Amino acid sequence: MTIKVFGHKSPDTDSTGSPLIWAWYLSEVRKQPAEAVLLGKPNTEAAFVLKKWGYEQPAIISGVSEGEQVVIVDTNNPAELPDAINDADILQIIDHHKLTGGIETKAPIDITIKPLACTATIMHNLMGDNAAQMPEGIKGLMLSCILSDTLEFRSPTTTDQDKALAEELAKDLGLDIPAYASEMFEAKSDVSAFSDAELLRMDSKEYEVDGTKFRVSVLETTAPKIVLDRKASLIDSMKTVAAEDGVDQVLLFVVDILAEEATLLVPNDLVKTVAEKSFGASVSGDTVVLPGVMSRKKQIIPNLKV
Repeated sequence: MTIKVFGHKSPDTDSTGSPLIWAWYLSEVRKQPAEAVLLGKPNTEAAFVLKKWGYEQPAIISGVSEGEQVVIVDTNNPAELPDAINDADILQIIDHHKLTGGIETKAPIDITIKPLACTATIMHNLMGDNAAQMPEGIKGLMLSCILSDTLEFRSPTTTDQDKALAEELAKDLGLDIPAYASEMFEAKSDVSAFSDAELLRMDSKEYEVDGTKFRVSVLETTAPKIVLDRKASLIDSMKTVAAEDGVDQVLLFVVDILAEEATLLVPNDLVKTVAEKSFGASVSGDTVVLPGVMSRKKQIIPNLKV
């Protein structure tokens, strides 16, 4: 039986690259047939990375079958996984997010959750000496995942281990990190082809605070004006997306990678209260700038209050 390896429903670079990395490791090193798959369309940066390193986009699956062998990476949250995930035979979880709960397994499994910036860094640790066998393409994916999740080391989630590994991989590949990261972020910033609803769902996670359900969306970009120029239509689309997705409110944080700040769209009093209670912000219009806020995982989600 071929093991399916996948991440969360809104595939960014880490959730697109890490399944390919681990499927390579399982198949080529552990000799366990494995296939990387996705739970949604990868974002523009992830699509750029796939093309850069010569990979076809993995197949997008809509669900899992009872007893199907799977490995979950870059999440442990059932809300970000297929509805029937607990019917599958989950063999392993590799993640760097907080433990959410709700996943049930058929038997004891191998779980690795570490406070590192990137799932791919954890995978490198797990490979041990076998990491030396990684071909150029896998190294390229791993470097890309780290640069994406750390925002080229700007994110507060970055650890010395993430940075050292990225520098080692870049040296092996003969790449200049600032130049390559700039290419990646330029690709990530090209959102012109996406509808408002697609932008609101592109990089998002569901999270509940004191009974209020949020879709917490983050758009990381070096060109925030492109997104903020669509502010009015994005705000109009929030109600529709919230209703369709079964949440009370969409929160959209536009992260300016270069300025190292986030702009939160403020469509109503609920979000105004969230901004004031969560970030100590003073809100006077339909946006508020949050200096230094870069990470959903470390700075946004843990601080949300209503």
